[in-house]
Amino acid sequence: MIETDPEPFVRGIIDGNRRMIAKTITLIESNLRAHQQTAISVMEKILPRTGNSIRLGVTGVPGVGKSTFIENLGVYLADKGHRVAVLAVDPSSQRSGGSILGDKTRMEKLSAHANAFIRPSPAGETLGGVAAKTREIMLICEAAGFDVILVETVGVGQSETSVAAMVDFFLVLMIAGAGDELQGIKKGVLELADGIAINKADGENLKAVEKTKGGLEAAMHLLRPETPTWFTPVLTCSSLVEGGTKKVWETVLDHHQKFKASKEFLQRRKKQSLNWMWTLVEEGLKQRFKRNEKINQAIPLISRQVEDERMTPAAAAEKLLSYL
Repeated sequence: MIETDPEPFVRGIIDGNRRMIAKTITLIESNLRAHQQTAISVMEKILPRTGNSIRLGVTGVPGVGKSTFIENLGVYLADKGHRVAVLAVDPSSQRSGGSILGDKTRMEKLSAHANAFIRPSPAGETLGGVAAKTREIMLICEAAGFDVILVETVGVGQSETSVAAMVDFFLVLMIAGAGDELQGIKKGVLELADGIAINKADGENLKAVEKTKGGLEAAMHLLRPETPTWFTPVLTCSSLVEGGTKKVWETVLDHHQKFKASKEFLQRRKKQSLNWMWTLVEEGLKQRFKRNEKINQAIPLISRQVEDERMTPAAAAEKLLSYL
C-alpha cells in the first residue's frame, strides 16, 4: 500500500533515503488516480531542488555494450566522488507487457557502489525506448542530490528523439565491423548526437575501430551542425579497461562548459521542458480517448464499417474524436 500524503516522500527524497526514493518512483509509475495526484504534489514540492545535474543519454543497438559502457563510466565517476543515478529502460514484451529488468544484474560493481543508484524501468509502449516517467524520475534523483544522471535506452532504432529531448548530452554508441543494416545507422540519429563513441576499442579490434572512426568522421562532415558552438566528435572507448571511458566524460564536460558559456544550456533545458509538457498532453489525450465510454461503445460499429469499406479510416477517426 503506497501512502498518499506527499510529505514523507518529499522528506525522504531530500534526505537521500534510497527506500523512499524507490517508493516515490513506484508512486510516479503507478496508473492509479490517487497516486498520480500525490505524485504531482511531490514533484511540485521538489522542483526547486532539481536541475543541478549533468544529464547524459546513451543509445545504440542491442549488443553495442551500453550497459557495460555505463557501468565503466559510472564506476569511474562514482570513484571520483560524483553521485551517479542510472535510469535503465528495459525492453517490454509486446505480448505480456513484462520486462526482464536485468540491469542491476549486468551492472554488479556499479550497483554495489555507495555513490550509485540504479533504477531499471520497463519501456512499455514507449517507442523511443524511454519509460513514460523517465523525466520525472530524473528530477527525483536530482532533488536527492545525484549530480550525474545516465539514461540508457532500449536502442531499437524506432525513435531516439525522446531521450535526446530530455538530456544535456546525447551519446550514440557504435561498434566496428558491422554493416549499416546491422547497426541501424540513421541520418536522423546522427543529427541528434552530441557525441559518437565507437565502443570495444581494445585488443585485435583496434584496427577495425580506427577504420570505422574515419568513415563516421567523414559522414559527420556532411551534416550541418545544430549550433556553431559544437561539432559532433567521433570518439573511441573501451568499457573493459579501467578508465576506458574517461575520454567520453571529458568530452561531455567540454560540451557542458561551452553550452553554459554560450547560454545555450539554459535555452535547451527550457525547450525540453515545454516539449515534455506537450508530450504529456498528447499522452493524456490518448488515455482519455481510451477511457471514454461513448468511444468504447462506438468502436465496434465504426470498426466494422471501416472493415466493410462503408466508411473511410479518416472519417472514422473524425467520428470517434468527435465524442471527446
